[in-house]
Amino acid sequence: MRSFLGRDILSLRDWERMEYYRVFEVCDELAPIARRRRNSDLLKEKILVTAFYQPSTRTRLSTEAAMHRLGGHVVGFSDAKMTRAGDFYQESIKDTVHMLEYYGDVIAMRHYQQGAPAEAARWASVPVINCGDGWGEHPTQVLTDLYTIRRELGTLDGLHFLCIGDMRMRTMHSISYAMTQFDIQATYVAPPEMALTDDFKKELKERGLRFREADNVADVIGDADVIYMEPVVQADYTKSREEARKDRGRTPPQYQVTRDLLREKARAQAIILHSLPRVDELPPDVDSTRHARYWIEAFNGVVLRMALLALILGAME
Repeated sequence: MRSFLGRDILSLRDWERMEYYRVFEVCDELAPIARRRRNSDLLKEKILVTAFYQPSTRTRLSTEAAMHRLGGHVVGFSDAKMTRAGDFYQESIKDTVHMLEYYGDVIAMRHYQQGAPAEAARWASVPVINCGDGWGEHPTQVLTDLYTIRRELGTLDGLHFLCIGDMRMRTMHSISYAMTQFDIQATYVAPPEMALTDDFKKELKERGLRFREADNVADVIGDADVIYMEPVVQADYTKSREEARKDRGRTPPQYQVTRDLLREKARAQAIILHSLPRVDELPPDVDSTRHARYWIEAFNGVVLRMALLALILGAME
C-alpha cells in the first residue's frame, strides 16, 4: 500500500482497496475527538490553505473544522472574486499556487474547471486535496459516503447501490471508481441527457464493476441496500457560480425518492445518502425515516477529513 505522507488526493480512480480501509481505520481512531467536540494538538504546527473558486457549504466548512479539531490553523478564500486570482487579473493556477504553497502545508481546492486541482498539484510543493473540480471528481465526499456506509451497514462488500441523479456529477464519477474496489453491484437511474457516457461505461466494465441502467427508481429501489442521490435539477458545474432561476424546473417523479415509495418498496435496512444541497428529489419528510443517513454524513465528513489531513501531514502513519 502506498504511503499517504505528502500525497495529493485528486481522484479515486487509482485507489486500492486497502487504502480505503486504512483511511477508515484512522477515522475510527480520531472520531472520539470530534464526537466530544474537543480539539487535539496533532497538527498544531500545520496550516491548511483553502482555495475555493466555487461555492461550498459542507466541504469547505468540514475541511476547515477538521483542521481545527486537529489543532491546526486555516487561511484561505471562499470566493475567488474577492482575490486577485479571480478579479480583473484572472491569475493563473500556476501563479496562484506558487504563492499559496508558502502560506501553508496543504492546499484544499475546489474549482469549476475539471482538472484544476491536478494542475495545482503540478506546481505546488505541498499536497493538494481535490474538494470538487467541475464535472470531474469529488474524492473526499465519496470517502465520507463509503465510511458512512461501512459504519451503518458494517460492510461495503455484498451491497447493491442505487445511484440516482445526474451521472455527470463529480460524486457519481468518484463513487463509481470506488465501487470497483469492492464486491458491489450498482444500478444507475438518470434522465437520458444525464446518463453515463459510453466511454465511462466502457471504463467501468473494464474495471470489473457489475452494473445496469434503469428508467424509474420505483422499478429498482427494492434491490437497493444503499440509495445514493444527486439532483437532476442541477447547476452548471463548469461555472464559478450560478444563481437559481425561477424556471429551474422540477424533478420528474421517476427520479424522486419519497416517503411513500420507501414505505411501499424499499428494503427495511436500506439507507439513503445525499451529499446535499437538494431540490425536490428528496422531500424533507424523508428526513425522519429510518432510512436517512445524510445528517450523520455531516459528522462523518469532519472525521474523514481529519483522517486525510493527519495521514497526509504525517501525524498518523
